[in-house]
Amino acid sequence: MLFVGIDLGTSAVKLLLMNEKGEIQKIANREYPLYFPRPGWSEQNPTDWYDKTIDGLKELLSECDKSRVAGISFGGQMHGLVVLDEKDEVIRPAILWNDGRTEKQVEYLNQQIGKDKISQYTANIAFAGFTAPKILWMREEEPEQFERIHKIMLPKDYLAYRLSGAFVTDVSDASGMLLMDVKNRCWSGEMLSLCGITEEQLPELHESYDVVGTLLPKVAEELGLSTDVKVIAGAGDNAAAAVGTGTVGKGACNISLGTSGTLFISNDMFGVDPNNALHSFAHADGHYHLMGCMLSAASCNKWWMDEILRDSDYAGVQKDIDKLGENHVYFLPYLMGERSPHNDPMARGAFVGMSMDTTRADMVQSIFEGVAFGLRDSLEVARELGIPLTTTRICGGGAKSPLWCKIIANILNLKVERIAVEEGPALGAAMLAAVGCGVFSSVEEAAQAIVQVVDVIEPEPELVEKYQDRYQTFRQLYPALKEIYRQI
Repeated sequence: MLFVGIDLGTSAVKLLLMNEKGEIQKIANREYPLYFPRPGWSEQNPTDWYDKTIDGLKELLSECDKSRVAGISFGGQMHGLVVLDEKDEVIRPAILWNDGRTEKQVEYLNQQIGKDKISQYTANIAFAGFTAPKILWMREEEPEQFERIHKIMLPKDYLAYRLSGAFVTDVSDASGMLLMDVKNRCWSGEMLSLCGITEEQLPELHESYDVVGTLLPKVAEELGLSTDVKVIAGAGDNAAAAVGTGTVGKGACNISLGTSGTLFISNDMFGVDPNNALHSFAHADGHYHLMGCMLSAASCNKWWMDEILRDSDYAGVQKDIDKLGENHVYFLPYLMGERSPHNDPMARGAFVGMSMDTTRADMVQSIFEGVAFGLRDSLEVARELGIPLTTTRICGGGAKSPLWCKIIANILNLKVERIAVEEGPALGAAMLAAVGCGVFSSVEEAAQAIVQVVDVIEPEPELVEKYQDRYQTFRQLYPALKEIYRQI
């Protein structure tokens, strides 16, 4: 049997073909536009996602025995608001996870309704990127469009709907909408009432490995597949990436260095950070996880290389970095605002400490270190909760840099495990498809069979100590600049 994993990312869709042994047969990618109609806004056209996915699937399946394709599943960018009218036409461009327009609505939910109540309803508080504040924004700013809403869904679920006709979502992705009672894995009536929507407008909730339908005849015909091909619910990108790295079960940890950066801690029991600095979500393995999310991670380095240096030699600019723990330049990685732990859409990036002897290597190093310090902010919250972490796995584009992995190991004082095959949410999605089709009895079994650790980066005591001092300085910078951000 063959399984397709579709990773609907922010800049591109990645499609992966895997056999029942977990061996990757082929990968295809298709890019699509990202729009910034105003400062702090971020949107995409859902039909672009579907068109590029279909085009990518044709390439992905072009050389295989299509009769062997058994299941398709998804990992997708979380929190995006996709709205359809009664004719199933997209009402407006999707408002994405890294969109910061909802400061007023977040303030309303957290302050007027109250963080305690919101957390009681959903296990989380409102963040600018979450879906519920976007719905409130639409109700207030685009009331005529709001009245047309017939279906509300998340980005990957739009693909599932177009492929199968199933109006569904999974609990891991739905956890980030601020509409779901995470503990009880059901929609929150209180939150729906606050947002002025009904349960009929929301998709049916499923576990990530549930079969939710099969390919529609017209889709199957276009792709040359059988209508018996199963469509499996899938997961939010971070949960899917965690599955792909084997971060399932009690106490496992994964760091993702993608467009955003996450610290992901899986658990078999439900739990909430009392300060709500970490998100409490359902996991794709049927259990739960805590997650700290920073909005800009590897994208900070991409911005620096592409827009500032205009240099495509990503590895080359790292060659002169040889004095770890001694850099006098600090970088605050808040290019799109920040979520964990600051919850501040007004925060922005900053370099601090430059002097006449600052080099290009110093600047690049400060970006790597700034992202790692930001991840440590979330790790410190987990440690305060009594979670004993000593090891993490790592994935995402930034994880391809041995230097960045070493910096993370020493700033966070964790063993960093690199795995044999690191394909992020696409691999996790394919694994969920294999579980849904019965090849594995559980997500844990699939992870044990497929994921292999090939390298461990150990923290070095001397570097850990140096970075401990530097981290204490870093954590003072955001509070010092917080009011300045609002002025600019």
